[in-house]
Amino acid sequence: MKKLLLSACAAGLMFAGTCAAANGLSAQDYFEIQQLYANYNIAIDNGDAEAWAATFTPDGVFNTFAGHDALVGFVNMWREKLNGATRKHWNNNLRISGDGKQASGYVYLILVDVATKPPSILTTATYTDSLVKTKDGWRFTKRTTKADVAPAAAAAPAAAAPPAK
Repeated sequence: MKKLLLSACAAGLMFAGTCAAANGLSAQDYFEIQQLYANYNIAIDNGDAEAWAATFTPDGVFNTFAGHDALVGFVNMWREKLNGATRKHWNNNLRISGDGKQASGYVYLILVDVATKPPSILTTATYTDSLVKTKDGWRFTKRTTKADVAPAAAAAPAAAAPPAK
C-alpha cells in the first residue's frame, strides 16, 4: 500500500511539473498564487486593511478602487458600513495561467453571512485577476468582481387548444 501511495504521489508530481512547464508557471508559482488568494480572503475577513492592500501592487486596482490608500479605504468602508465584519469569502475552482512573471486568474466567490443562523449565502460571483511577480512575491495588479445573475425564468408553456368538435 505504501509503495502504491508513493508511486501515485510521484506520478502526480511529474504530471504537475509537466503542466507547469507547458504553462510557464512553476509549481512554486502556483503555490504562491494560491497563498495570495488565501491571504486576500483572510485579510478582508479579519478587517486587516493594510494586509489586504498588500496583496495588490501599490497601484493595484480592485473594481473602481485604485492605489494603496483607496484599497485600505475600501476595506474600512466594507467593515464599517457594509457589514463586512459578518462576511466570509470562499473561493473555489481557481484557474491560473501565466509565464512566471505575469499571470491571470479566474475564481468563483461565495460570500457567506456568518451572522445568520444558520450562515447564509449572500451572493456568488467571479473574480477575474491580473497578477505580477514582484520582489515581494505575487501580487494582484487588477481584480474585477462580476456578480452572478440568475437566468431568466422560462416562459410558461402556452395552454393547449381545446380539441376540435
